[in-house]
Amino acid sequence: MVLCKRPAVFLSLAVLLSSLTACANSPVAKNLEDSLAADPRLENNSVIFDKAKQTEAQQLPQSTVQLPADFPSDIPLYTNAQLQEVTPSSNGVSTRWLSSDPSNIIEDFYRNQFQANNWQILQQPTDQSNVFAARRNDLQLKVSIQPKSVTNPAPNQPQTATELLIEYGGNVTATAQPTPTTNKSETNNNVPQPGDSQFVGPIPPANVASSATTPDDSKTTSEFSDLNKVSPELRQHIQDLAALGVLSLESNAAKSNTATNQFEPNKIITRKEYARWLVATNNAMYANNPAKQIRLASESGQSAFSDVAKTNPDFGQIQGLAEAGLIPSPLSGDSTEVLFRPDAPLTREQLILWKLPLDTRQALPGANLEAVKQTWGFQDVGKIDPKALRAVLADFQSGEQSNIRRVFGYTTLFQPKKPVTRAEAAAALWYFGTQGDGVSAADALKLKRS
Repeated sequence: MVLCKRPAVFLSLAVLLSSLTACANSPVAKNLEDSLAADPRLENNSVIFDKAKQTEAQQLPQSTVQLPADFPSDIPLYTNAQLQEVTPSSNGVSTRWLSSDPSNIIEDFYRNQFQANNWQILQQPTDQSNVFAARRNDLQLKVSIQPKSVTNPAPNQPQTATELLIEYGGNVTATAQPTPTTNKSETNNNVPQPGDSQFVGPIPPANVASSATTPDDSKTTSEFSDLNKVSPELRQHIQDLAALGVLSLESNAAKSNTATNQFEPNKIITRKEYARWLVATNNAMYANNPAKQIRLASESGQSAFSDVAKTNPDFGQIQGLAEAGLIPSPLSGDSTEVLFRPDAPLTREQLILWKLPLDTRQALPGANLEAVKQTWGFQDVGKIDPKALRAVLADFQSGEQSNIRRVFGYTTLFQPKKPVTRAEAAAALWYFGTQGDGVSAADALKLKRS
């Protein structure tokens, strides 16, 4: 029956097409053509087609503010942020931005950008302050990332946003210094500075603890204004190391911190900063024993780590540690340690792993989980990296002079992946050696003053 109806259908179509062809210029044909044509409004107004999509999207109000013509191209800009304001600041220029993205996403963006483009990170966000401070050549940059609520939001605008304050200026890294006396000036000109091949440790500038000499010139003390934030057990260690001139406060980018000599004892220390302190302190402890000093690497050699360029201010110290076999690197046969991650937080197990070879001055003993558990009694011994097990076990042999006891006190949890604070790092570096055979920062100070 279906086959019988097909000729009728084809015949009807043929008649219809013939009619349309014959009446191509008739009003009926014209109306039919218009009804089948595309809507001309779509050509000039895409909102009709994409209206539902735009209704769902949350957009910040468009801004007409423009960046200054001389805005440095080196400064990374977050793509999904709109410039709201450009104003002069005490350090140069301040720009304010708004973004609908969460603050943690923006924070990760800037951390990755700074690390990938050889910025020197002077300050990183903390629980109290979401601020980056970074420097590259003569350009200093401060990025403040602050979540905020939007009052009276426009249609399709999110209720919350992230505000970015990007402050920048050239040649603002130098801190004004008092005019030195003739003798001090001559002395400073002869002292190797950071970046020089002969430099063995940070020299205490104005942003390190100020030194006050007693009238009889027999004792020098160094005081920070914020040491009340640290336990008394660690306070003296920090003061001794500061007086020895081995603590760098480079991470304190804010001038207010410099002016008040803040040490920020509870701030997390980075791997590069600890490497700098480790080399400087060891060499200061053994100032009269060149055989125990760590040689800084020259820029002529091949970098052991792909993320530490020869132009990095800490290249000499980091490369020197690698070439001495004191930190894991491809030079010591650790083919997986191709990145140093200079701005990553230093962990407890890394603190011990890097320090112990300088305490024992010999090969670390073999170790396993059971041996470490029996000696220290740590409940979380299984979380310790196998590379660090030997150092943790060797540290136990130093008794009360062990780094773990001196820094962390009595504990049954080592928490090997926990970041180390600046105060804890200073406590570890206060003493080099084993029980009954070592030197402290206090000993080094006496030798220095004699």
